[in-house]
Amino acid sequence: MTPRPGIGRRSTPVLFIAPFFILFLATLVAPVGYAVWMSLFREQATSGLGFGGTQTLFVGVDNYLRAFDDPGFRRGFLHVALYCVIYIPVMVGGALLLALLVDSAMARAKKFFQLAYFLPHAVPGLIAAIIWGFLYTPGLSPVIDLLSSFGADWDFLGPDAVIFSLVNAAAWQWIGYNMVIFYAALQAVPRETLEAATVDGAGELRTGWSVKLPMIRSSVVLTMLFTAVGAIQLFNEPEVLRTRASSISQDWSPVMFIYQAAFTEHDYGLAAAASLMLALLGAALSFVITRLGNRWKEA
Repeated sequence: MTPRPGIGRRSTPVLFIAPFFILFLATLVAPVGYAVWMSLFREQATSGLGFGGTQTLFVGVDNYLRAFDDPGFRRGFLHVALYCVIYIPVMVGGALLLALLVDSAMARAKKFFQLAYFLPHAVPGLIAAIIWGFLYTPGLSPVIDLLSSFGADWDFLGPDAVIFSLVNAAAWQWIGYNMVIFYAALQAVPRETLEAATVDGAGELRTGWSVKLPMIRSSVVLTMLFTAVGAIQLFNEPEVLRTRASSISQDWSPVMFIYQAAFTEHDYGLAAAASLMLALLGAALSFVITRLGNRWKEA
């Protein structure tokens, strides 16, 4: 029987997109589904003395209620909210400023500065946190010794300053990465538009604010989205600095709470429920930023 000629053409796209859907199901859908299943159960000892092993009990939404009622989990969201209020403007604003400076007509050695700003991102996050941990530690830090020589006594890991220290460590690593995104977007701005602005008498500052920035709105919104979603997953910096800063507890951020619940207390149902709640927050945050970004681009 001769196959119809259109069958081969219709099946070819399926063969190309099948690997994506297989990986999507294996790396996202399946883990999320397993986390949902785990969040509905709890391991409980069969004996009050703990000698009779454990049994898995179906508890429904009890794990979600336990996570929501835990003061450490709620406090972690407050810490991250304060962190985002400081971190997002510093990150996006700093990266945008660097990109505009490198893209300006007066800039020299642009390739060198692009590489110099991007290099901190090449350092793994955990290693970067350890480096900043040493720089924040009295007796080990040349920065603290330099400040002390001028009579300044600043405790980077004190209760009032630790949030700024965390922001600084994260921004140092990621600001160059976002700068590259902004700089690439600026290269797509039509040169004729910039020349017209110059002919009209606009200086570098006016051109950057009134011409370049409005034309890279999509990149700014995308960067704000990635920055916000990454910020609520804060873990490396506070976990590393926790041994040096008494103001950082084991559940200082939601991800730290999840880590402690899963790998210290072995309460995988609670950890799964808290993870899904954090994922829902990330989805809601993405929706809000996207909507606000779309309104900004339409304005």
